[in-house]
Amino acid sequence: MAMPTTPRRYVVTGTDTNVGKTVVAAGLVAALDGEYWKPVQSGLGGQTDTETVGSLSGLPPDRFHTEAYRLNAPLAPLHAANVECVTIDEARLVPPLTSRPLIIEGAGGLLVPVTRNVTMADLFARWRIPVVLVARTALGTINHTLLSVEAMRARHIPIAGVVFIGGENAPTEHHIASFGAIRHLGRLPHLAPLDQGSLASAVAASLDLAAFIGEVEP
Repeated sequence: MAMPTTPRRYVVTGTDTNVGKTVVAAGLVAALDGEYWKPVQSGLGGQTDTETVGSLSGLPPDRFHTEAYRLNAPLAPLHAANVECVTIDEARLVPPLTSRPLIIEGAGGLLVPVTRNVTMADLFARWRIPVVLVARTALGTINHTLLSVEAMRARHIPIAGVVFIGGENAPTEHHIASFGAIRHLGRLPHLAPLDQGSLASAVAASLDLAAFIGEVEP
């Protein structure tokens, strides 16, 4: 008798904050007809990442798992928690079990502190879930992206590949994939307007979805 398969899971992180990982997460969760979880949300003054992904993906509310921590200040999780006198318990930061593919979005970059002793990268290393690294195509991205790759490899974090955001920069994209020995999963242009339809079209046209749906192992 065939054994049940575990739904695919991916962590989406970035080389920096505001690099575009929420857009990539929304595109992937919609394309995979999956579920989404943001472990720690800091910054509640506007639309949260979960709300943004919900709007951009068009998926029903039951596909979105409640954040383990919701912090008001738009700061790194540890700093925001300190401001609000909250102690983040890493034992609560455990990915939910799902029957569909799961997209998890980190906070900021890899070495953003979550507790006094744990960074986002430490959580990813514990989870052992393949990471999709989101990087800009602009000047400076080679250094930022390759350093992020080195940080993950030093912690034995599985890497699914890199998704670029921005205008085409073929030499830079090639050098990152080559020097980093990392899969180029595609590039999303800046979208205007950015909405459910434009994102779905861009993801279908620009990302290597075969790497996510099982036709090709990441």
